[in-house]
Amino acid sequence: MLNTKPNFCLNDAGALLSRHFGIEGALAPLDSERDQNFKVAADDGRTFVLKIINAAEPPVEGDFQTALMKHLGEYAGDLPVPRLHPTLSAASLAETTGAHAAIHRLRLVSWIPGVPLAQSDRSVAVLESLGRMLGRFDASLRGFMHPGALRDLDWDLRNAGRSADRLHHIGDPDDRALLVRFLARFDKDVAPRFATLRAAVIHNDANDWNVLVDPDNHDRIAGIIDLGDALYAPLIADVAIAAAYAGLDHSDPIGAAAAIARGFHREYPLLEEEIDLLFDLIAMRLVTSVTMSASRRAQVGDNPYLAISERPAWTLLRKLDAMNPRFATAILRRACGFEAVAGALTVGAWIDRNRKSLSPLLDRPVATYPADLVPYGDPTHAMTVSSAAARPHEAQSLWEDHCRDTGVALGIGPWGEARTVYSGEMFASRLVDGARRTRHLGLDLFMAAGTEVYTPLAATVVSVEIEKDALGYGCLIALRHEPADCPPFLTLWGHLAHEAVERLKAGDSLEAGALVGEMGVPEENGGWAPHLHLQISTDANLAAREILGVGEERYLDVWTELFPDPGSFAGIAGEFFKRSGRSHEEILRLRKELLLPNLSISYDRPIKFVRGEGAWLIDDRGRAYLDCFNNVCHIGHAHPAVVEAMARQASTLNTNTRYLHDNIVAYAERLTATMPKELAVAGFVNSGSEANGLALRLMRAYTGRENAIVIDWAYHGTTQELIEISAYKFRRKGGKGQKPHVHVATVPDSYHAPADWPIEEHGKRFAESVADLIAAMKARDEAPGFFLAESIPSVAGQVFLPDGYLKEVYRMVREAGGVCIADEVQVGFGRVGSHWWAFETQGVVPDIVTTGKPIGNGHPVAAVITTREIASSFNNGMEFFNTFGGNPVSCAVGLAVLDVIEGEDLRRNALEIGNYLITAFRAMQERYEVIGDVRGLGLFLGIELVADRRTKAPATEIARAVSNGARQRGVLMGTEGPHDNVLKMRPPMIFSKRDADHLIAVLDETFIAVLERAG
Repeated sequence: MLNTKPNFCLNDAGALLSRHFGIEGALAPLDSERDQNFKVAADDGRTFVLKIINAAEPPVEGDFQTALMKHLGEYAGDLPVPRLHPTLSAASLAETTGAHAAIHRLRLVSWIPGVPLAQSDRSVAVLESLGRMLGRFDASLRGFMHPGALRDLDWDLRNAGRSADRLHHIGDPDDRALLVRFLARFDKDVAPRFATLRAAVIHNDANDWNVLVDPDNHDRIAGIIDLGDALYAPLIADVAIAAAYAGLDHSDPIGAAAAIARGFHREYPLLEEEIDLLFDLIAMRLVTSVTMSASRRAQVGDNPYLAISERPAWTLLRKLDAMNPRFATAILRRACGFEAVAGALTVGAWIDRNRKSLSPLLDRPVATYPADLVPYGDPTHAMTVSSAAARPHEAQSLWEDHCRDTGVALGIGPWGEARTVYSGEMFASRLVDGARRTRHLGLDLFMAAGTEVYTPLAATVVSVEIEKDALGYGCLIALRHEPADCPPFLTLWGHLAHEAVERLKAGDSLEAGALVGEMGVPEENGGWAPHLHLQISTDANLAAREILGVGEERYLDVWTELFPDPGSFAGIAGEFFKRSGRSHEEILRLRKELLLPNLSISYDRPIKFVRGEGAWLIDDRGRAYLDCFNNVCHIGHAHPAVVEAMARQASTLNTNTRYLHDNIVAYAERLTATMPKELAVAGFVNSGSEANGLALRLMRAYTGRENAIVIDWAYHGTTQELIEISAYKFRRKGGKGQKPHVHVATVPDSYHAPADWPIEEHGKRFAESVADLIAAMKARDEAPGFFLAESIPSVAGQVFLPDGYLKEVYRMVREAGGVCIADEVQVGFGRVGSHWWAFETQGVVPDIVTTGKPIGNGHPVAAVITTREIASSFNNGMEFFNTFGGNPVSCAVGLAVLDVIEGEDLRRNALEIGNYLITAFRAMQERYEVIGDVRGLGLFLGIELVADRRTKAPATEIARAVSNGARQRGVLMGTEGPHDNVLKMRPPMIFSKRDADHLIAVLDETFIAVLERAG
């Protein structure tokens, strides 16, 4: 075969330079594979490159390079690339004749000063600069085309499959097998997609010798040279080629590629489908390089230029072969601002958005367990990973001792924790030379061996396998979840007992709440203290063993998207990991110093709540408590509709009622529409106490009287005049006793009615107590001004008035000239389920109704609703004004509460869930002798505990123990009644069947524990 490569000596080359370009100077040879290049130091101080082109190059290719350089000069004049210097005849090229009469063309271009990238440190900054330079280069060629660009080169990545024809030149069978693996991936996954990719004229050879670094700033690219391999090809090929060479001998070749891609993307935005092929294209450039070198070596023997990058290319190929391509691609995607895998962020958002509807991972919600961090991240602690692996039983014993001493029931090893104690080759990074994988990418839940774990979401079993390696997973299960409106994702469940292997198989379907497995003992879980390793993979195409349990610190941002924190999926409150604010001790100290000393506080060990959500309260340690007590948040804590209405109106206007505003009349209209037609006029205040105080003013204006009839053990507010009519206050410690104008009727408690009273007569018999009080007043020539009662007395012990009681009492009071006031502060707004207002269950219409607490779902607002006649009597010349009562924000909140109650049909929910709970409580009554009575309507419930069912003697200590025991198990309730022996429950109206089941389970468990201790 005729050798067409030019072979001119320095003198001859100098003569050509002078003859055709009129330049004199010193020449020095430059390395070249096909052509002959010389560096020219011209006598006038300029520097050039003289290229004598291989005679075999078709003229059209030379014309293509000429056109390419001219285009760059015209449209990218600031790009540091070679510029054409014309011949003496103003042509772009000259010609000369070489050996064997071969015709060679000559090109003279400007010299670009700089240090080859191959000889630099290849910092992240310089590689990003390279990407930007290459992006600018390719962007400047948009719209440029030439016939010479459509040439057939083996270096065209579309032709990388031709490397298979050169495999016979690779002597080592392992090396050959390595190349076969990449070729197989290329044929299957890459080559078929070329036709869909964007293509353009590209540089096609930004190798580390063709890229120059600024000698004065090693973080900046000075230029790109050698346009000899430019052609029309997929745009992404330029990034792949640059990345392939930049990764040679680089400690983090994918990081190098990511920096180049990031820089390119900033100048010339890449598409996701292009980045998804980048890893394979990088590898195939290297495959082409090593097979070309082997082929040429076989033809021409040793050639330093051919072999110059072969050794590091093989090293990099072996590194790439050891990597998971999907992880490498995730890093490249993330570098360009795309999700690590398509849909990754959607998965996390879906879980956060739907976390409240997920089934519990343990036998009850994880957040309800008293929990603590397991100190695996502390290398000095005996419970570290290495210690646990070496002495699992000792580690387990240490943890059990800690739980017993602190009351902790659950240990949590957090996602993202730095665990520098991980050792062994299995934790060495496959991405970064010399680095280790130290960041925990799952969530560990430590409980006793045999603890069952359940899937929070419906799933299909992907795999069930046993990993026998030390420090491995033991029994490992992968589940695939495909919820609506969410990309599919995987969950990984590790360190389980082997029993699951016989129970589950790939393809099985699991409903939400189905058993996944049990926490295994050290002998079967990889040698660890019993726990569950739970992990999410947003890449649903990974096999179970491909999912990284521990990742590199450097790529934590990528792992965050690929393997997001499963805390929400598991049901862990974020406050568990992020604690802020003052300590309990400091707050208690400051309360004593700064607040009234008799300000009440719940529990011997007070709770610091930092967040409310629905039926749950979350404390500063991330523990969630099911709130069955705080009836202020009627439709659930922080209901989004209320929050939104409050914020929207507060951001627009808040003022007082001296000005006109739509909200106050709109709310009055809506509120009175829930009442009997007689109750048509509303007045707005800020609290239940203010409402009852206003009710007394209305009463006085209408009757001119002061005499009050109230029920024993009643509570109506915090002002002095309300304390004076609240037997719960004035008869207890600190009270001043009963005032002369206050008359106390017997609590109409059917459970404690005399045994000889027929049940159908309870209402009438208890009403006789009121008749006696009216008669006594009449004997003194006095009359009652009003009768005030909660429609269901709460503090008295969740007492449900016997049928006919209010009807009889109202008749007697009205006949005596008094008014009847219904205190609905605790029981109104549909809580009873069957009606909007509890007084309606008695078939009566009060003269005045007071509301509070639930009216604003936690916002301070209350109301009084009365008849037009009473309202008119109040219009006596003295104005009524309340600075904040009825303000636009409060009324917007009130409207939102009504909207939610009606829109979500919460009255029906209250009735159904209430009946469900009452049925369950009565079943408990059959099991536990201490339960004397179960009473309730809707979500207003009571369980009275007695020492003896026959005598009905109160079991006060048992009631307190049950209330405290429920609190310890994460459920809030209270005790009420004259003897504090009635368990009081007022869950929010949104209380679900799942919430009810949790309450039932905790009560059952608590009764068993308390009664066992009591003997």
